[in-house]
Amino acid sequence: MKTNAKISSKRFLMLVIVAIVSLAAIAITFAVSSNQSGSTLILSPAGKGSILGKVTDRDSGKPVPSVKIFVYQGSKEVAVLATDRNGSFTINGVPAGNYWIKAVKSGYLDCSETGIIVKDNQPVTIAIVLIPSVVVQPEPKKDKEEKAMQRAVQSSIAPAADMSAGYAKTGYAPSPADEVGYEQFNTESYDKINENNFKAVTNNPLSTFSIDVDRASYSNVRRFLNNNTLPYKDAVRIEEMINYFDYTYPQPTNGDPFSVNLEAGDCPWNKDHKLVLIGIKGKEFQGNEVPRSNLVFLIDVSGSMQDPNKLPLIQQAFHILVKNLRPIDRVAMVVYAGAAGVVLESTPGSEKSRILAAIDQLEAGGSTAGGAGITLAYRIAKQNFIQGGNNRVILATDGDFNIGASSDAEMTRLIEEKRNDGIFISILGFGMGNYKDSKMEKIADAGNGNYYYVDNIMEAQKIFGEELWGTLFTIAKDVKIQVEFNPEKIKAYRLIGYENRLLNNEDFNDDHKDAGEIGAGHTVTALYEIVPAGSRESFHPVDPLEYQSMNVKGGSGVMTVKLRYKEPADTTSKLVVAKVKDLDPQGAGVSDNLRFASSVAEFGMLLRDSEHKGTSSYEQVISMATASKGIDKYGYRQEFIRLAEIASLLGKQVTENR
Repeated sequence: MKTNAKISSKRFLMLVIVAIVSLAAIAITFAVSSNQSGSTLILSPAGKGSILGKVTDRDSGKPVPSVKIFVYQGSKEVAVLATDRNGSFTINGVPAGNYWIKAVKSGYLDCSETGIIVKDNQPVTIAIVLIPSVVVQPEPKKDKEEKAMQRAVQSSIAPAADMSAGYAKTGYAPSPADEVGYEQFNTESYDKINENNFKAVTNNPLSTFSIDVDRASYSNVRRFLNNNTLPYKDAVRIEEMINYFDYTYPQPTNGDPFSVNLEAGDCPWNKDHKLVLIGIKGKEFQGNEVPRSNLVFLIDVSGSMQDPNKLPLIQQAFHILVKNLRPIDRVAMVVYAGAAGVVLESTPGSEKSRILAAIDQLEAGGSTAGGAGITLAYRIAKQNFIQGGNNRVILATDGDFNIGASSDAEMTRLIEEKRNDGIFISILGFGMGNYKDSKMEKIADAGNGNYYYVDNIMEAQKIFGEELWGTLFTIAKDVKIQVEFNPEKIKAYRLIGYENRLLNNEDFNDDHKDAGEIGAGHTVTALYEIVPAGSRESFHPVDPLEYQSMNVKGGSGVMTVKLRYKEPADTTSKLVVAKVKDLDPQGAGVSDNLRFASSVAEFGMLLRDSEHKGTSSYEQVISMATASKGIDKYGYRQEFIRLAEIASLLGKQVTENR
């Protein structure tokens, strides 16, 4: 009996212990689950840290209640709660570690806060700003006309400065949907191009410039011509038009990341001149040879992006890119309007549906804080930096920044500060009417980047489909060219285009001087118009020098071409040297490379009404391009011929109307 009593006592004690443990577990579970929809949550009774947060509306600055807060550690979701009526939430008992939070609420873009480090006995305070996802519905024509009449009356009694002050105060800028006939108020901006003139070799034996693989000018010119309008002269950058096309240069074979190709021939628009072509071909890589990519999409969702050829086209373009990503690549997404926010944390390329869903949810509305967006995008890229990988920010915008850092100088300095982090940038321009070409060209040039203009879905396919790794993977940076001319063979020369890429001669050997980048498989082409030494032409000679004499060594070659470049991760440049031996080479004759590049250069000079166009004509452009079209796999050269025909017709109408 005693033995049985002892056993019963032990069983009773065990049952009590089990009951106490179970009740404790239930209590802990209740403490967590009962606060899932409230503002305070106890994550773990053992933890000592805490996260305190407040969520506000970007436009009004007011707190946002009932925002769903997801807490993650790595890819694991560890808690869910919601903000109270004051927009606040508290998470107590958080074990020490690294966390990130996503805030979700209907009517707003999702926002993520990363890099939250929790330590024992220390609270972490974060502020989350949600961006409203506003869709502006087109007004009925009658309502728009009534608004226009109201504005006309108001403008007659209120100074324009007062209206501008109102926009600045509210953070609101009128969008195309608010204006009647807004196309008349074109605010597109382009930097003035002072065209390169001929330089006498005796006074200027060296020509130095940075290579340029930007192609924005050509597709922008195409947009004008397809709208039956001749482009602005300063929208025509001839080097970008030439480099829109690929040329049949051979792959590198000497261990350098690119091959250097030189060719000379007659100048089509001046029978007394010659042309020299410098062609560079970047090494081609297959997709599996390219290192892992850490990409951050930086997308402008401000009110100016509502047009079909802006945000909707951006979404279509990024669909093409995402579908071509590999599982080893990663993508994060930052958007900006009046403020900037993360809408997608860094996500592997295998989760395409998640990335595409984040792209598809974007809607436009608000002002444009481009500087804040760039700063945040670079921060996210740096947080997810892949050593030895392909780290890049891809900015898609019309360039119309108007909040925070926005001037060309501010944006350039901002990008210059970021380029030393090993993060490259690609600029994609969209839209018309308020397009800021000058700003985006400067950003790309300052930030180890390339610059494209996307006028239609086919251009997006070219950039992110056919040329994906050339667009995204840099194989050589800070590429500079310096040419020395032999005065015994050449009297004068003119670099065609590259006006915005000229360097001082001493910059060539300065490894701190920024220059252009070459992507995998890219071709880069430059043309010099050459005046042979025997010419009777005069090129504004300077007065004789009093303190030094010009000693001419001469030599057997015509010109020496030097290139300097850096490997993407290096800070010290390497030198490549090649020579042009003869301006009248014997043999197979002029290649299609030189003839087609010449036709594009001539087309650009006609559009710019260049003083150096000589005997150029659209008929000659069309004839040369047709004869040198070669294998035109994607039809880009045939399209060029069609654009030249459009320009010819438009040019004739302009002449007739004078």
